[in-house]
Amino acid sequence: MSKPSDNPADPFKKALAEATKVLADDGELSVTYSMDPSGISGDTVRLPQVSRRMTKDEVLIARGTADALALRHKFHDQPMFQRYAPPGQMAFEIYDALETARCEAAGARFMPGTAGNIDAKIGNDAMRRGYDGITKREDAPLAQAMGYYLREKATGREMPKGAKEVLDLWRDFIDGQTTDTFEDLDSLLEDQKGFARLARRVIEELGYGDQLGDDPDATDPEEEQSAETDEQEEEPQDQGEEQEQEDDSEAESESSQEEQQDMQEATLSSEDMADEEFTEEVELPNDEQEVEPPQPAPVSDADPNYQVFTSEHDEEIMAEELAEPAELERLRAYLDQQLEPLKGAVSRLANKLQRRLQAQQNRSWEFDREEGILDAGRLARVVANPTTPLSFKVEKDTEFRDTVVTLLLDNSGSMRGRPISIAAICADVLARTLERCNVKVEVLGFTTRAWKGGLSREEWLNAGRPQQPGRLNDLRHIIYKSADAPMRRTRANLGLMMKEGLLKENIDGEALEWAHRRMIGRSEARKILMVISDGAPVDDSTLSVNPANYLEKHLRDVIAMIEKRKQVELLAIGIGHDVTRYYDRAVTITDAEQLAGAMTEQLASLFDSDPRARARVMGIRRAS
Repeated sequence: MSKPSDNPADPFKKALAEATKVLADDGELSVTYSMDPSGISGDTVRLPQVSRRMTKDEVLIARGTADALALRHKFHDQPMFQRYAPPGQMAFEIYDALETARCEAAGARFMPGTAGNIDAKIGNDAMRRGYDGITKREDAPLAQAMGYYLREKATGREMPKGAKEVLDLWRDFIDGQTTDTFEDLDSLLEDQKGFARLARRVIEELGYGDQLGDDPDATDPEEEQSAETDEQEEEPQDQGEEQEQEDDSEAESESSQEEQQDMQEATLSSEDMADEEFTEEVELPNDEQEVEPPQPAPVSDADPNYQVFTSEHDEEIMAEELAEPAELERLRAYLDQQLEPLKGAVSRLANKLQRRLQAQQNRSWEFDREEGILDAGRLARVVANPTTPLSFKVEKDTEFRDTVVTLLLDNSGSMRGRPISIAAICADVLARTLERCNVKVEVLGFTTRAWKGGLSREEWLNAGRPQQPGRLNDLRHIIYKSADAPMRRTRANLGLMMKEGLLKENIDGEALEWAHRRMIGRSEARKILMVISDGAPVDDSTLSVNPANYLEKHLRDVIAMIEKRKQVELLAIGIGHDVTRYYDRAVTITDAEQLAGAMTEQLASLFDSDPRARARVMGIRRAS
């Protein structure tokens, strides 16, 4: 018999997961609860975490989110969605908001109870984004207003506070631009193809027709396929026409060959001219004087398409530059005080790690070698029998000699409180432990310089808000301890994590790539990078003007690059966050106090000679 759970929220979470599967009409659907942003990926639904307290708001938001995602899974066809999706940013946001509202309204027809749950979710999202304080239309997102407008029109329900303010600011404009457009809405709620056409018409009426791209109905894939089949089945009727076509193709081939020959001659003549020495400058015509500048190097090695609006305000900074020495000492003392009850347990784990590493540092030998160091222990055999050949021995190398370990700590606002305190003290103890075993350690942190975009966003606004600007915030990458610096000199730096206002947004992909670049530039033979995070990449400024998965996709691309190159051994620990979705070697812990044990076991397992034991200790499983 399994031990009953002592978490009062578990029965509710189990019931909600089963209800979500029924509502989505998919018994194979996987439902998880995470601190990550809610969403659906394939057959996995991520719902917001529900605490032990199970407050009314938590329950309503979880139910509303579950209903919304289940209805999206039931009524949404992704290939059809992509076929009619416009390429322009604003047009796509409106199109996506309308599709979400369609799925929720279609579900409310058969299951009216879902409408109230989803109202709670919409209201919570609107209040969290500050929509209730918006008084000007230009500050209210049109795409969200269109989603609210459609949902209100399809269900007849008044929007909750926050959402209603946004809709009221745009209502007159939408009514004036889309007169009679939604007359057949009821008949299209369950017809995604027909609704997609309606959505494209609405986008054109709103003034974004230039972002729609080509008409997908102009070239229907089914009609093209049938047309190609008909052409293949038809027999040629006019041999004379075929002969003329062949003659034309031959003439075109000859013409093409002549053009290629002319181009080759022109190339040869230009090369000959380049080899000659001229004593006078030759003036080129004006149209040839302008030489295109070389293309800038990509921002990311992992994804050449990843963009950054500006990197002028990014900073890579030593921890001691962000606070005065006296303040660092005060913050370090505060950190020690906060974690006094935990230090004994962490120290015991660190000692355990040290014993395991030092046990493997003992010298071991390979005997009966043809060359190496003479094996004095076996000289007696040579004395007894002079015909016995001499025996030599060779010392075995240990895996962790000439090794560097980097600890990359998430310094985002969601780590505030006990998680960041425990991460800091664990990094301190592990760094000192590994130093005793002659393993170099580097401690890095990543966050942003400001909330809501900082100077980068100001420049973007001044530039006229160009579409899809890429990453739109000022990075702050912090070096708490470099690999070559002794821990005794940098101990106070880790107290900086306790500084009020330091922890802001987290852009994991660029931070991981930065740490990787630092490591591959080092001379150590073995390099280990451990990431400690409690959530997916989140930056409101960037995600508000780019696709919703922009930062998450880049993180996945960086992880794939590092794991493919195999120059650095990458592993991760998620605090209340399923990092196994991203990393090949990863473990997730539910309580920050488990971090010390997870870190020590992860590092110790990397030096275990038995790969099966190493996998068992690390809890490795591949990301889905």
